[in-house]
Amino acid sequence: MDRMKAKVISPSVFPAFEESVSSSLFPFLNSPQYVVFPGFCDVHVHFREPGFSYKETIRSGSLASARGGYTAVATMPNLNPVPDSEAHLEEQLQLIRDTACIHVYPYGAITVGEKGETLADLSGLAKDVLGFSDDGRGVQNREMMKNAMLIAKALGKPIVAHCEDNSLLHGGYIHDGAYAKAHGHLGICSESEWGPIARDLELVRETGASYHVCHISTKETVALIRKAKAEGLDVTCETGPHYLVMDDSMLQEDGRFKMNPPIRSKEDRDALIAGILDGTIDMIATDHAPHSAEEKSGGLQKSAFGVVGIETAFPILYTYLVKPGIVTLDKVLELLTVNPRKRFNLPLGLDYTVWDLNAQYTIDSKDFLSMGKATPFAGWEVFGKCIATICDGKIVYQA
Repeated sequence: MDRMKAKVISPSVFPAFEESVSSSLFPFLNSPQYVVFPGFCDVHVHFREPGFSYKETIRSGSLASARGGYTAVATMPNLNPVPDSEAHLEEQLQLIRDTACIHVYPYGAITVGEKGETLADLSGLAKDVLGFSDDGRGVQNREMMKNAMLIAKALGKPIVAHCEDNSLLHGGYIHDGAYAKAHGHLGICSESEWGPIARDLELVRETGASYHVCHISTKETVALIRKAKAEGLDVTCETGPHYLVMDDSMLQEDGRFKMNPPIRSKEDRDALIAGILDGTIDMIATDHAPHSAEEKSGGLQKSAFGVVGIETAFPILYTYLVKPGIVTLDKVLELLTVNPRKRFNLPLGLDYTVWDLNAQYTIDSKDFLSMGKATPFAGWEVFGKCIATICDGKIVYQA
C-alpha cells in the first residue's frame, strides 16, 4: 500500500474494502504493527434503552461497541416499552438517531410485551426492524410461533429466536452439569434449549420461514441445525465468545459467570467449535447484557442473568482460538463481519477498525466504556488492542 503501512485484512467478499481504507489515510494507519479489519457486526446486544438506562444507554453501549471494533449492532427488544408497535418502537429509534455513534438496528417483538399471548404489530414494525424476537423469553406456544413465522415470511423478515422451554427450567440458573452437582446449585438442562429449537425447525419446514437461532450453547443444538441446513432450510445461528472458550468447570461463585443460556460442558464447547469449523454456526454475537453492580452481586443463584462482552470479544477470540491454531483469523472475520451482514442485509460502507495484535494486557472491567462491568473474562490475559474504529468514514473511537 503506497502511503499506509498498516496491513489490511479483509474477506474476499469485500473487494473494495482495501481501496476504501487506503483513500482515508488516517494518521494512526501509518504503523507497521497495526492491522485493519472491516468493522465488526454484532446481531445480539442489549443497550437497555428505553426503560433501563441505569444499566446501559444507547450512547454508552454504542461507545463500548466502537471500542470493541464494532460498527453495527442489533438491539434486542426486552425494553420498556417493548417495541411491539410503531409508537413504542419510535421511542427507541429517536434515541438511536440522537445518541448512537455507530449503526444500531433494532428488532421488533414477536408478541405484545413479549408475554407470548398476542402477536405484536409485525406488519407495522417491519419497515424499521431487522427481524422479530422475544429475546429473553422463549415463545412457548407452538401455534403462536407458527403464525409469527407465516407473517414474518410474508413481510420478508426473519424470526430471531430465543429458545427456552420454561417447563424444563425448574428454577435452574447454571448448567445442569458437574459444577452444579458438586456445589449444590439448581441446573438448567440442555433440552430446555434444544427442545424448542427442534419444535421450531418443524415449523420452518411447514412455513418456509427464515429462522435465526440466538446464542446456541449445546451439542444437541449444533446437531439439529447441522441437519436442518443439510435439508436446505433457511436457518442460521449464532453463539457467543464465552461458550467457545469456557466450560462449566471454569465457573466461580460470582454473578459475572451467570448468563442465559449458561456456560455448559466441555463436550458442548467442543461441539460448538466443530460447528464453527464446518459452517454450521454462522456468526459470533456477544449477547452483551449489562446490569447494575447490585443486580450482579447475588452470586450464581441470585444475580440477574447476563454478562457484558462487546469490548472483549475480539481479543478473547484472537487469543484463545486464533493464536493456538484452533480457528483461523479469516474464519473469525467471517463470523464477525461477513456472515452477520449477509444474513441481515446490512451494508459495510466505510466502516473499519484498526488493531494492534501484539498488544498484551489483562482484562479489567474498570476500563470498560460500557456501564456494565460483569464479565467472566476479568483477569484474563489477552492479545489485541483496538486502536481506532471508523464508522461511515468518521472516527468513533480512538485509543
